[in-house]
Amino acid sequence: MMTEPIEIHAMINGETYKTEENKPRENPTHPDEIVGYAPVNTKEETIQAIDAAHETFKTWRRSEISERVERMRNAIEKLKEETPNLAELLSREHGKPLYDAEGEVTISIMWMEYACDNVEDVLKDQVEDHDNGRTLIARDAIGVVSAISPWNYPISLSTIKIAPALLTGNTMVLKPSPMAPLAVSKCTEMIANEFPAGVLNMVHGEADVGVELTSNPKVAKIAFTGGTETAKSIMKSAADTIKQMTLELGGNDAAIILDDFDVHDEEAMRRLVISNFLTAGQICMIAKRIYVAKSIYEEFVEKYIEAANKWIRVGDPFGDEVTIGPVNNKNQIEHVQSLIDDAKEKGAEVIKLGEILDSDLFEEGYYMQPSVVLGASQDDPIVQKEQFGPTVPILPFEDDEHALQLANDSIYGLTSSVWGEETHALEIAKRIQAGTTMINTAAVQGLDVRFPFGGVKQSGIGREYGKEGLLAYTETHVINLPDELDLPYIPK
Repeated sequence: MMTEPIEIHAMINGETYKTEENKPRENPTHPDEIVGYAPVNTKEETIQAIDAAHETFKTWRRSEISERVERMRNAIEKLKEETPNLAELLSREHGKPLYDAEGEVTISIMWMEYACDNVEDVLKDQVEDHDNGRTLIARDAIGVVSAISPWNYPISLSTIKIAPALLTGNTMVLKPSPMAPLAVSKCTEMIANEFPAGVLNMVHGEADVGVELTSNPKVAKIAFTGGTETAKSIMKSAADTIKQMTLELGGNDAAIILDDFDVHDEEAMRRLVISNFLTAGQICMIAKRIYVAKSIYEEFVEKYIEAANKWIRVGDPFGDEVTIGPVNNKNQIEHVQSLIDDAKEKGAEVIKLGEILDSDLFEEGYYMQPSVVLGASQDDPIVQKEQFGPTVPILPFEDDEHALQLANDSIYGLTSSVWGEETHALEIAKRIQAGTTMINTAAVQGLDVRFPFGGVKQSGIGREYGKEGLLAYTETHVINLPDELDLPYIPK
């Protein structure tokens, strides 16, 4: 296992770029341990990266699709070879268990391979012969893409942008989160090295870097995953130059447990528990509110706690038995704890779940014991706000209409899930306001990179994954070849 701190660098126009200032990234399991150092770029250096991407786009946009695919497949092979090292580094800097980190790299590779397999078909010209001649619909590259990725799934939520952007002929400047910058930078560097200089650039830094990436007139598109409030600032920053955007934002995803759900189905209950607490609940598309039919509520809670206590084992991310590691950072712990404390003050019951495998380690690191909150009301912050941590409220509902009312009572609409008899569940699913709804599963367990993913309401704009995720990095270009070239009613 790596123990010495590593140092990563920015990449501008194919060159490693060392900065005067570096920022440490600690290990959430052992906060006194520095895993590595990330650069702090300036506004001027960010402009250099954008200029390099802008200049390179002039030639890269004309490259053959076959060349782009070949280069991306070469990068994929490098990532496969380095998966163990990338997962280990990610686990150390992030806090997620090793199996979770390995899964993130695997999902990233799955998407990149899908993008390679399908980009040629997606970019193929559509030709239609009609009663007034012929029309061709082409897909053109957009230009320079600014990509800003979050800390919870830094590799997958960067490659979800990198692969379609580069394969469709765009260039990119990526800014990773300072809360998990190391593994994603290694990953990005491996990909960038397979492409011409300037195609994929990377900078790190603070707010001034983000502002430049979202306001610079040479940037044509912004791809951002993160919080809704940050997205509002990005939209304001981009307004003067009217940029294209793909925004995958926060979620407060509802899980509806129908009265025909089998509470004795241990496998289904385990899936539900995982959908609440995987990655210590730090996933935008995780089930964050559980609504249960009143007729089965008491028994459901009993069986849910049993399932949670079986699966949840909190400890060192590198432990074989561990299912949940520490929370990524201290601020996130404080946010989640404030929601729990507020619920308790209002009379809710908080039940701690699972087993703490090492109490000394638990006290040392950024750990929270997972919990379930009973007796909260729909208006409480723990129900209305995105917790993004290891706690979940369970609330009863009277009937299907009441369940839909509660589930749709949110400014968010990323994913959702319905649990019960399939036909019944499907009827309810169609009426939920969400970008994705899953039946009898939820969160990453129900994710399929072949199909579009994104949110409604304040959970985002646009879609990632699937063919739509490739099309999102293209402009539609209509070329008309009409038979009648002159308008008949204009005098000659």
